[in-house]
Amino acid sequence: MPSGVRPPGDDGTRPDRVVPTWTDPVAAQASEAVGGPWGRHAVTGRAPFWTPLRVCLLFTTAVLALAWTKQAPCADGNWAGSVQYTHFCYSDTVPLFGLHGLDRGELPYLGSAVEYPVLTGAFMVVAAALGRVYGSLADTTALLPVVPPVQAYYVATCLLLSVCALLTTRAVLGTAGRRPWDAALAGLSPVLFVHAFTNWDLWAVALASLGLWAWARERPVLAGVLLGLGVAAKLYPVLLLGALFLLCLRAGRLAVWARTAAAAALAWLAVNVPVAALAPENWSRFFRLNSTRPADPDSLWNIAITTSGGRLFDGPLAEGQAPTVLNAVVAVSTLAMVAAVAWLVLTAPVRPRVAQVAFLLVAGFLLLNKVWSPQYSLWLLPLAVLARPRWRSLLLWQATEALLWVPRMLWYLGTDDRGVDVEWFFLAVTLRDAAVIGLVALVVRDVLHPDRDVVRTSWPGVDDPGGGVLDHAPDRVSRRRRSPAPAG
Repeated sequence: MPSGVRPPGDDGTRPDRVVPTWTDPVAAQASEAVGGPWGRHAVTGRAPFWTPLRVCLLFTTAVLALAWTKQAPCADGNWAGSVQYTHFCYSDTVPLFGLHGLDRGELPYLGSAVEYPVLTGAFMVVAAALGRVYGSLADTTALLPVVPPVQAYYVATCLLLSVCALLTTRAVLGTAGRRPWDAALAGLSPVLFVHAFTNWDLWAVALASLGLWAWARERPVLAGVLLGLGVAAKLYPVLLLGALFLLCLRAGRLAVWARTAAAAALAWLAVNVPVAALAPENWSRFFRLNSTRPADPDSLWNIAITTSGGRLFDGPLAEGQAPTVLNAVVAVSTLAMVAAVAWLVLTAPVRPRVAQVAFLLVAGFLLLNKVWSPQYSLWLLPLAVLARPRWRSLLLWQATEALLWVPRMLWYLGTDDRGVDVEWFFLAVTLRDAAVIGLVALVVRDVLHPDRDVVRTSWPGVDDPGGGVLDHAPDRVSRRRRSPAPAG
């Protein structure tokens, strides 16, 4: 057990879970504001009301309230004077309300072309319907204030996304095993504060997190359904299925993975086939857009292209022209990253934990992809918390994410309106990417040296709390015989 960490029950008592102020220096230092670390004789986790779950949900609610306060200046859709940039409250959901015909009651895909997967379109429909209900009530009663339709829609969107954030916190706590307080890392997240309401990504994050929780509870079919629905909201949860495949391959549990994958495929098809059959052109727009999309401003590829004067890869592109060379380079780089993670999984001295492999795949994908929209960082949040629940490294990474939002908005504002030059934005992107690479390196180190993995060493006999059928399972495919996890 790491130095400075108090083993559970060293004085004759035994807490039923890990106490953060005993195991994490940052948590211990922060606790000085409320009287210091938890006492040796305190009753841990048995409070009649303020359980770890309720406290972590309260943390999440407080951060969401602050996030809404930040977004409030943009809620009515009146963005005169570039308020969305000067107040750092930009959200895709507000302008797309009119662009996708939601203000006219049109249905995504059937009535208007939408560049998102189908369950994200469904989320828009539900939020728009709730906004119209509010508008009708406000028109017929004096008890409710009358607001612009876009504001009612945006408030409904933020409330639904808040539910998704709370579900994510609940799922992280359920997956963390003896470390329920790790969910506070998700609830008190600066990334959640900045990007909770930037786009609809929390919907997919909640589905993916619930899917991992179901897997941890040894319910592979339910996990597959949730992950399949997550893929129908954003494509990235397919990487979580890849992580489960690699781990099941090493453990010889591919039959279980096959049930999960089949359930995911059926869930995805159930929500996609009807839309694809009724509106094939609009349904496929998401896939066409991603093939023709150039390098996103936040990507390392864009920095390279910009610094080369636009000469790298495809050179200057005509309107609508696909960056074929860039697409090929990104695809090869991503496949190489997946191969490297597969090699790590199959050759590590102890089989990695599910969260570790999932984090490495998603982080690698984001670093190498040609698109890294700012809210995509939410994908990493629950995975990073479960992969390496250490306050210092996670807060440092999230500080770079919060910092990046400022030069991004000021760059969009433009230097003529007291914004900043693109070099400041690129510097912030580089810092963020460096922080993510640093987290990747720490997780890889923990995989190669399991005795440094805080999850495995903070409680005796722990293997993988989120592993489900993989937890303490013997290996079938490995270069080395599996050694037992450290007992602390």
